[in-house]
Amino acid sequence: MAVLLRRALLTVCLRATGPRTVPVSPTLSAALAGARRTKKTWPVSFTKEELKERLTPMQYHVTQERGTESAFTGELTFSKEEGTYSCVVCGAPLFSSKTKFDSGSGWPSFYDLLSKDSIDHTDDFSYGMRRVETTCSQCGAHLGHLFDDGPRPTRKRYCINSASLAFKPQTSSDPETLPGPQAESKSKPEAEAEGTGPAKKDKTEL
Repeated sequence: MAVLLRRALLTVCLRATGPRTVPVSPTLSAALAGARRTKKTWPVSFTKEELKERLTPMQYHVTQERGTESAFTGELTFSKEEGTYSCVVCGAPLFSSKTKFDSGSGWPSFYDLLSKDSIDHTDDFSYGMRRVETTCSQCGAHLGHLFDDGPRPTRKRYCINSASLAFKPQTSSDPETLPGPQAESKSKPEAEAEGTGPAKKDKTEL
């Protein structure tokens, strides 16, 4: 009888001091789920060995390990040259220099994409924040994040790591640089009559 009483008492003590199930709020569950990167098969893929061979350590860290380069250190951060910004991993075109602007953040910033399908957007709950991660839609390379504090007309700010981008300068052979009808040369009298020639000196230079 004494043995049974001791066993019963021991059981009660274990139940009182043992691990308890702590309820997890739906918000926290969603955050934890969002922190895990969704596995996806990308149209273009490369082996880890190949990428480590042709990418710099920083490029690999940013694009493959979701790293972030230090602000104001990226090679393309302050570039104002006209051209196209592509994925450094697969070469897919992502942004035009025409939509690049100085956000003051220390990273290359764009207010629009070259194509709406060029980038994938995923909720990112890392570091206790909710952000929107941007990845290349062709190879899955991490690019940066999207914020809603950009300029008109989109109000978007694609904050992109310079290390995830490759830049191709615009040349005279690119279609968008070819002169259109509005660029045809005019005679000096015609230009002055239309207010575009040197006779008009009251316009502010930008």
